[in-house]
Formats: sequence, C-alpha cells, structure tokens
Amino acid sequence: MASNGGSTRASGLTSMTEKEFRRLSDFIHTEVGIKLPLSKKVMVEARLQKRLRLLGLSGYGPYYEFLFSPRGLDEELVHLIDVITTNTTEFFREPRHFEVLSQDVLPSWRTAHGPARPFRLWSAGCSTGEEPYTLAIVLSEYAQRASGFRFSIMATDISTRVLSLARNGVYPEERLDKLPLEIKRRYFLRSKDRSRKLVRLMPELRKVIDFRRLNFMEPFSFPEPLDTIFCRKVMIYFDRVTQEQLLTKFCLQLRSGGFLFIGHSESLTGMDLPLRQHAPTVYRKV
Repeated sequence: MASNGGSTRASGLTSMTEKEFRRLSDFIHTEVGIKLPLSKKVMVEARLQKRLRLLGLSGYGPYYEFLFSPRGLDEELVHLIDVITTNTTEFFREPRHFEVLSQDVLPSWRTAHGPARPFRLWSAGCSTGEEPYTLAIVLSEYAQRASGFRFSIMATDISTRVLSLARNGVYPEERLDKLPLEIKRRYFLRSKDRSRKLVRLMPELRKVIDFRRLNFMEPFSFPEPLDTIFCRKVMIYFDRVTQEQLLTKFCLQLRSGGFLFIGHSESLTGMDLPLRQHAPTVYRKV
C-alpha cells in the first residue's frame, strides 16, 4: 500500500486518493473557477501522470507539496491549467451567432458611430484560436462592404499552450471542410509541403488579433469599453455563483448597448445582470 493511501500502478505512480482529488478540485476552483466533480477524478489523474513523470515524483502527495509551495505556485500552476482544461472548438461554430453579428450588431453599431472609432470585440476563452479568427473573417468581410469600418479584436485564454497554437494560426486542412471555398481562398494559405495537409491564416488576419493570457478569477479591466464580448462554452465549467460573478465583470467592461454572446448550452436565467435578451443566447447591456 502506498504511503498516501492510493494503490500502486504498474507505471510506478501511486493513484490519487479521494481526499487528494478534493484538495486539488478546491484549489482549481479557487484559482481559475473551474468546478471538477468527483466523476472527473480518473480523467484528472490520467492527465497528471505525465507531469508527475516529468517532475520525477512518485505520487500525488509529493506533487501537491510542490504545487502548493511558493516555487510550485509560480512554476507549476500554468502547467496544471493546461492539463485540466479541455479545449474543443471549430471555425464558425454555432453559425447563427455570426449572422446576428454581421447582419444586426455591426450595421446598428456603424449607424451609431460611423468611422469615428474602431469596433472593439473580445473573444473570452478563445482556446486554439478558431473563434477569434472566425470573428476576424466576419469583421473583415463586413469592412469590405462598409467603407471606413475599423475593428480591433482581443482574444484571451488561461492556457498558455492553446494561446501559443492560436498565435501561430496553423490548423489541419480538414478543419476547413465546412467553410465556403471563397473564404478558404481569401483567408488561408496552404502549406508548401502538401503532404502535411496544413493551412495557416493570412498574415493580415493574424495581425488584427491581440492574444493575451487572462484568468477570469483575477481582477481585470481594459482601457476602453468593449462593443461585443463572445464567451461561449466557457461558463459550463463554472458553478452558478462563479458564472454570475464573471458575467458581472463582463458587464463592467461592456459599453451601454453592447452585446454579449454566450454558448447555446448556457443560460442567464435568474441572474441579476444589466442585460436583456436580443436573440437566443445573445444579450444587450441596458
């Protein structure tokens, strides 16, 4: 029997006890807002095994001793976040949102503001970049129809790993299967080595997005109010209290009349927020 109460595996690593999992779950909830139920124990344990091997640790007890030390909090937290976060996305996911943006939000914004200032948009929880690049395509397409229209896009995630992938802007060619041919030709470059079957976003599109690391649980503010925030399929990992706290922060950064887009599996029902529904899962600040 291992000293921390877990069984010993063939790999030489001891298994995680329920007490250890709850300690880690509480820590992750406090640090990044993600709620890990006990049903996720096996998944978390499996994902952490690589970190234990890299650090030369024999079990989760020694790992926690390192994680909760001053050095560990500084060095290991970012790796732990990469391990426990799930990043699933695609180009033009939930396409109705982009129709509302291009056909409703942008024309009304341009009528109100004209070319006086850029349209400011935030992709909050951007994962590997498909959402902000989709938004950049939508806004670029609109700019071609609306003379003088300018925009800026900020894209944030807590995971440094996915931000690195997003900044690079390289994807398997199959990710574009559902996109119109004209969009592929206009905004993507194929790899010179055709056997690799990779594509990359045009440099002009990569330049318009400001990728940053941001932890929703920490205080944040931006110099100028935002016109639109996309935060989709992110809050499903938070409990209800954390969701409302985060949405309150969003509202503080959103200008009056600005829009918030959330995922179709998410809901604001019963929350005390200065938002009114504009379309399914699209809200406007009042």
